[in-house]
Amino acid sequence: MTAPARTPTHPTAPHDLTSRRIEMNLHRTLATAARVLRQLRHDPRSIALMILVPCVMLLLLRYVFDGSPDTFDSIGASLLGIFPLITMFLVTSIATLRERTSGTLERLLAMPLGKGDLIAGYALAFGTLAVVQSALATGLSLWVLGLDVTGSAWLLLLVALLDALLGTALGLFVSAFASSEFQAVQFMPAVIFPQLLLCGLFTPRDQMQPALEAVSNVLPMSYAVDGMTEVLRHPDLTGDFVRDAVIVAGCALLVLALGAATLRRRTP
Repeated sequence: MTAPARTPTHPTAPHDLTSRRIEMNLHRTLATAARVLRQLRHDPRSIALMILVPCVMLLLLRYVFDGSPDTFDSIGASLLGIFPLITMFLVTSIATLRERTSGTLERLLAMPLGKGDLIAGYALAFGTLAVVQSALATGLSLWVLGLDVTGSAWLLLLVALLDALLGTALGLFVSAFASSEFQAVQFMPAVIFPQLLLCGLFTPRDQMQPALEAVSNVLPMSYAVDGMTEVLRHPDLTGDFVRDAVIVAGCALLVLALGAATLRRRTP
């Protein structure tokens, strides 16, 4: 009598394992982001700094140039991207460093949680606040303060959001090199101020000394300002705008990857 044929058992296919690993990583990333957002909910000062300060600065700037509205129109769009970058950098660097000095980061990394999952979770949490921040600042500038731009408001919002995400990425990255909150604040003059001076806000970059122009060409804030200028001057989507937006987004992803590579469990 012939035995019934057995259904062959196959090992789990490689793509199934990959899919399962991706799902687990996504779950850990979302759990990390949810934890950070819960913590921020109990820290109203940080939320106010991230969401309201850029709006207050734009409001102040508008009335500083009350007698010269053309000046506000010429620099308001650029500052709409710069203010969120600065505030997200400051809050993110300090919040991440606080996680390390309190021992929270060490406990998290002792769990089955990769550095990439942790950095992605932080980026997602602060990125969510960056969306709210950018939307409020853009809406205030366009519909309350009367910022006059030729291009689409959605493109303006896109650049503001990319700048805020870049500030988040830079804050996560530099927090690995600070041993105290005071040192984290000290990184602002080293990381942000040179970009602010060389981004083309005060003078066109092609009119700078050649060495400084070369440096400005590799700084992400320069392309953030260029992208805002494209929206200010052109009614339609341009190739230069796409290039600038891609560069800013690429720099943010690169800095996040560097932040994951340099993440340490505790502060020495």
